[in-house]
Amino acid sequence: MQHQNQPTHVDNPADIELNKPSKSRFLFLLFFFGIFIFAWAGCYNLYEHKFDANPKVTAPDNTLYEPKYK
Repeated sequence: MQHQNQPTHVDNPADIELNKPSKSRFLFLLFFFGIFIFAWAGCYNLYEHKFDANPKVTAPDNTLYEPKYK
């Protein structure tokens, strides 16, 4: 005979602590997308701050590969 004052325990199906495969899948996806976003952001940052060559730079004649002396 159950007493009316005792609460009944109902498991929440959305609780990942109760379902180990669901918990491991969630943690794997969290880790994977975290690493993916971190790598993508690093590549994007390198792309945005890439070196742009300036073709108008002139080097002095004495510092060329074949220097020209007076």
